[in-house]
Amino acid sequence: MADIIFGPVFLFIGLTACAIAGISRRSGTLIFVWLGTWSALYGASQLIQSPVFLPLLPHSFQDSAPYTGAVLTYLPIFPSLLAFRELSLGKLRSLIGAFIVAELAIGATAATLFIFSVSSAGLMFSDQMFRAGILIVVTTFIAVPGLSSKYFDLPDRGVLAAGALVFTIEALTNNLTHIIGYRTPRIVDDLSFGFFLFSFAYVALRLVLANERRLLSVERELTVAREIQRSILPGSVPELRRLRISAAYRPMTAVAGDIYEFITVDQDRVGLLVADVCGHGVPAALIASMVKVAVQTVVGCANDPGAVMRGLNRVLSGLLQGQLISAAYLWLDTGNRSAKYAAAGHPPLLLWRQGELQQIESNGLLFGMLPDYDAYPVCTMPMDHGDRFLLYTDGVTEPENANGESFGDKKLEEVVRCHQSCQAAEFSNRLLDELQQWQPASSPQQDDITLIVIDVI
Repeated sequence: MADIIFGPVFLFIGLTACAIAGISRRSGTLIFVWLGTWSALYGASQLIQSPVFLPLLPHSFQDSAPYTGAVLTYLPIFPSLLAFRELSLGKLRSLIGAFIVAELAIGATAATLFIFSVSSAGLMFSDQMFRAGILIVVTTFIAVPGLSSKYFDLPDRGVLAAGALVFTIEALTNNLTHIIGYRTPRIVDDLSFGFFLFSFAYVALRLVLANERRLLSVERELTVAREIQRSILPGSVPELRRLRISAAYRPMTAVAGDIYEFITVDQDRVGLLVADVCGHGVPAALIASMVKVAVQTVVGCANDPGAVMRGLNRVLSGLLQGQLISAAYLWLDTGNRSAKYAAAGHPPLLLWRQGELQQIESNGLLFGMLPDYDAYPVCTMPMDHGDRFLLYTDGVTEPENANGESFGDKKLEEVVRCHQSCQAAEFSNRLLDELQQWQPASSPQQDDITLIVIDVI
């Protein structure tokens, strides 16, 4: 009678757990898929072997019930091992993977013997002994504190250890007494399995909730980091008599490795810096904040891009610890209508002048490669009414479309030419829109994007 009671219960619990895990967006819920599958298979095997349930099936199903029952009895080992694997660490995780492969091989061998009508009784007995060994090994790793702390990620080891010990003792006792012709009551099997299953689910739920709390904590920290990074960026663009400046900044993640800065001397002179730390996320953002501090050391030589590059390289190289930074610096003097430019391994400055787009490269080595490097060439050029300068990071040119084609210099020139009549701020928005449309809608932003547009008026 126990099988007709517990069978549907375990089947329902298993299917419900799988459904909830399937629709849940929480991280780490895969373990509940395996636990649910394990429970559902156990419940189904109980039902298919029940003398009460079996007569209710159509005759065609009744004929195949022994084979179906054998399959349902064999299959639960896989979701159970996969569930344990979700909790395990290091070499034990690999060992459980090996157990799964071995069981697959045994199953394939048994199926082959069945097809050729060869008895597999000996193989099945050996498999039972092998499974008993697996159960003893896994339970030992859970129950022994030293092994458990090393090879399992368990928020409450005692609960799972109790469930595993009860289930293991019952299973081994059942196997041993079965040899001498005695079988323990079915209800004992069901209760021990239920106790083990719920202890496993309790520990798994604790683990998922702990991971959720950690993720929430990380998200809060990232929010704080994002606000701090925004606070170190310029609060507004400089307002000069003969220049209109627009700055756009779009990080790929919560925080970015791009940074820009303005050094405003007076109403006619300004320096504009764009830098890009190699990498993304928090490490790159921390280094980007160092650039902000380092800029303060070169304010005195703002009118000399070469000196600015040398000073930044000297200050930052001692702090980067193997990281690299590309940067570009543009000095504009509207009083004498001149511009100076120098860069460190950065994409070229773009100058739109009289219907033509010029690429201006004046690069030295990336910051962080050689602390004493000082060969940063400076390009000096006149500037006139109608000129448009573009400083940007490689996040502008490198995004790829669905065909794997980069946005690139050619597409960038098309956008510059098409929107040449737009004001600086409007042009920035148009270019960013073009970048967004270039990438597949389902694709996340591929890099940090920084863009500074300067119009000479």
